[in-house]
Amino acid sequence: MKKGTGLLLAMFIHGLLFQTAFAQEERKAVVPLPSLDDFTRGEDGWAFGLGVGVEYESAYEGSDEYDFEVDPAGAVQWRRGNHIVYWAGEALGWRGLPAEKWLLEAAVGFDEGREESDSDEGHLDGLGDGDEGVELVLQARRAFGTDWRYWLDGRVVAGENGTLGLLGVGYRFGDKWDGTGHEIAFAVVFHDSDYANKDFGINAEQSAASGLDETDLSGGYRSVGFNYNYRQYVAENWQIFAEAVYEYYSSDIQDSPIARSDYEAEVGVGFIYVF
Repeated sequence: MKKGTGLLLAMFIHGLLFQTAFAQEERKAVVPLPSLDDFTRGEDGWAFGLGVGVEYESAYEGSDEYDFEVDPAGAVQWRRGNHIVYWAGEALGWRGLPAEKWLLEAAVGFDEGREESDSDEGHLDGLGDGDEGVELVLQARRAFGTDWRYWLDGRVVAGENGTLGLLGVGYRFGDKWDGTGHEIAFAVVFHDSDYANKDFGINAEQSAASGLDETDLSGGYRSVGFNYNYRQYVAENWQIFAEAVYEYYSSDIQDSPIARSDYEAEVGVGFIYVF
């Protein structure tokens, strides 16, 4: 073999190996969406992320009172191939890829419920505290391509206090496979009558105690919303994140005396140390 031909062949093979190694290095997250935290760095076994986030959000569903809240952030995760079991806050769950373009997720969480004291201005006086309860969350996402540039989302939240459903579509910016970058999503939300009245209904007893009109909502369309997520490594182990949420309520919810605003909005930022 001529020296020049051998050199070109060696360079070609090296390029293929480099591209393969680079692709493997980049494809670290099970699904490269910033909304799905993945601290495993592409490796099987345990992974930990611990940090804090600051949110500016409404005091309760439908409130026109806003305040800052500081919450812990991060998760404990265990990965095996394209499957992750995680514990994050008050949720224990699993997510995985049964196929390259399909993400399935199941989690059990805890709904703390609304408290009468959530309103500093006394708008909830006489309504009492809402019921706490366990919730089951089931989610399926379907990508339009293997790069997860565009995707569809379906989600069901079912628990002791009713059922909520979501249908959405999202878009991922950037080309990284480590779960960092930007992501936007739009969604339509539905609920049954139990879930609707959990947040916005007023029974006869509550009406008598609060002076608000008795309100009984039926199930159906709840809201349309927008969600933005950002996640980025600023050092080898330090990650920053940000989120913005906007939800515009249906006319039925807007007519409830509890809904003092036609929408709900939330913004948050924070950091996480990945061990």
